[in-house]
Amino acid sequence: FAPEMFWKLHKSALRQAQLLRGVSRSTALPRRACATFRAHEECLELHYGGMQMRFNYVWLRDHCLSAASYNSKTNQRNLDTGSIDLTIRPESTRVEGDHLVITWPGGHMSKYSLSWLAENSFERKYQSAEQPRILWNSDIYRNATITSSKWDTFMSCDDELKKFLQNYLLYGIAFVDDVPATVEATEAVTQRVSLIRETTYGRMWCFTSDFSRGDTAYSQLALDRHTDTSYFQEPCGIQVFHCLKHEGTGGRTLLVDGFYAAEKLRERSPESFELLAQVPIKHEYIENTDRHQNHITGIGPVLNVYPWNNEMYLIRYNNYDRSVLNTIPHDVVQRWYAAHRELTTELRRPENELWVKLTPGKVVFIDNWRVLHGRESFTGSRQLCGCYLTRDDVLSAARCFGLQA
Repeated sequence: FAPEMFWKLHKSALRQAQLLRGVSRSTALPRRACATFRAHEECLELHYGGMQMRFNYVWLRDHCLSAASYNSKTNQRNLDTGSIDLTIRPESTRVEGDHLVITWPGGHMSKYSLSWLAENSFERKYQSAEQPRILWNSDIYRNATITSSKWDTFMSCDDELKKFLQNYLLYGIAFVDDVPATVEATEAVTQRVSLIRETTYGRMWCFTSDFSRGDTAYSQLALDRHTDTSYFQEPCGIQVFHCLKHEGTGGRTLLVDGFYAAEKLRERSPESFELLAQVPIKHEYIENTDRHQNHITGIGPVLNVYPWNNEMYLIRYNNYDRSVLNTIPHDVVQRWYAAHRELTTELRRPENELWVKLTPGKVVFIDNWRVLHGRESFTGSRQLCGCYLTRDDVLSAARCFGLQA
């Protein structure tokens, strides 16, 4: 681990990014935009829809969509990328209508839609979000007046499922009401959304405050905001909770948009944000009871961003399960603690806290890569059930409805 190298590489990337930010930020292309190009030795420069884009020649050959190069039925590449000459250059290039046509050495012809090239250019990807989101604090979320889905409609109507998924993608949380207060009904409503991810806690779990597992969640104690399974190398994507019974007081669920807090940190202290996004740390789950033995570790930074556009896609925040800090050199440790404190301060601001009372029939779906959850302490008998869902399948379901995910 070399912190100086992190900063050198990051500053170099930022300089390149700042140059690219001069490109137009328009996301909609004219239907019949004029296209011009210039063939350089190292790349093809294309001007289209107000954008200037550069395409590497090997990339162009690799992304040929001809029948010889690409199987349109399976949406898979036929071309052996390893066989492309790394010094390949076009023999001729021209624009025909809405397409760029390239003839390669040996006579192979590639035809690219201009809009496809624009949509898949680095310059476009750099400017756009992979997943549009609405970041929120308590007031923003409540003022949005988002309606919960209803069990009967949700289970039978695809339009209702699509609306649910859209809310989930935008806000990182979504609710279904009037679900029968049983484990079986909870399982059914979750499978309407995605596949259940089986973990060391099982497939569907149902627990009370009986300390049956080596985890603070199996108690009546308050839990501070956190993300689950931070000790997995790939934390679980979706957390589902359904309170089947509570005969007592307290026990409200706390929800905090981790991305909202992290973006506030990025605005106020970009150096701290970058440090938390660069330094990998370890989380750990150790369980040693009569019935369960586990020792699981996951390593990654607290904040995770896509390197090409600096968009956040994952927050890994769990002070309960954070392991020994032995992946940080001594001259960075103090700065890391200061950065972590700044993030914690943002996460703990009262205006960022959304408190929800889960009652029998109300099921909440939480984006565990984005929204932190916790609870207040409670009294009496409280039975909760739920599960984890696979993130990839939730996003796949959303894309099949035409949603951006």
